[in-house]
Amino acid sequence: MSVLAILVLGFVLVVQWRCSAREAAAAWDYPPQGRILDIDGTPVHVLTQGAGPDLVLIHGANGNLRDWTFNFVDQLSDRYRVIMFDRPGLGWTGRLPGKSGAWNVRHESPLEQAALLQKAADILGVENAVVVGHSFGGAVALAWALNRPEQTAGIVMLAGVSNPWPGDLERTYTVLGSAAGGALVVPVISAFLPQSYIDSGVESIFAPQPAPQGYVQHVGDTLALRRESMRANARQVNFLRPDIVKMSKRYGDLNLPVEIVHGDADTIVPLEVHARPLSKQIPGTHLTILPGIGHMPHHVARDAAIAAIDRAAARAGLR
Repeated sequence: MSVLAILVLGFVLVVQWRCSAREAAAAWDYPPQGRILDIDGTPVHVLTQGAGPDLVLIHGANGNLRDWTFNFVDQLSDRYRVIMFDRPGLGWTGRLPGKSGAWNVRHESPLEQAALLQKAADILGVENAVVVGHSFGGAVALAWALNRPEQTAGIVMLAGVSNPWPGDLERTYTVLGSAAGGALVVPVISAFLPQSYIDSGVESIFAPQPAPQGYVQHVGDTLALRRESMRANARQVNFLRPDIVKMSKRYGDLNLPVEIVHGDADTIVPLEVHARPLSKQIPGTHLTILPGIGHMPHHVARDAAIAAIDRAAARAGLR
């Protein structure tokens, strides 16, 4: 064996060891907060809190349900039964059959994700829920309503993805979402990405507001660095636009209360690309624009997000 081959083999072994060690530490530090339901062989992590009309919360890209438990769900659980899910491949929910694997570029579309979570919701006896989605979760919330329009009381979009966007995604998604990137680049990032890069990434998501103190530690940032979670997130985002193109043609068929809360300083999911068009695609939609607010309104403008949820519930006759 040549020296080069020995070095390459050694590097691969170190990468795999560090990935496994970091994944084990993430599992130890951030275990499931709720129940794991078996949905046709796919584990689905769900956390419920409170009592009252059903309210479903769906998190965004690269996240997990812990985002909702950071100083948000406690403001709702006194009057709703709040049901929080991890989306497929993220947190403690598994990937759908045939979607996982280092070289596999298949992804879970918003409609497929909603269908999986709806089966889990059925087990919990969820009926006529208001469905809240943040960022990527907004697309899944819309898919939830498209899948079951008669069983969805209303939708609340918090900086939610809803419409096709111009141009390409940032290069990171196209690389990590590819077969070679998922197999070869993801493990290296998973093994060696420093905490400082994670912290700066979170700050950029909250910008122009600062990330709340303790948020990174609470949400379980290392869960997102697990290899399969990185692949799931990259592929879901990388292939989202064609799914959105198809879904957006059906929005006009929806007839239910829709509340949109969106900051005009959101550069990740821009107001004019997503929220403004959606407010015209579904009759009766109410749009709340937050001046100077970025991509995390449920944390930096919490009162406005909660007010929108209460309005949707009231409009649906649940309050």
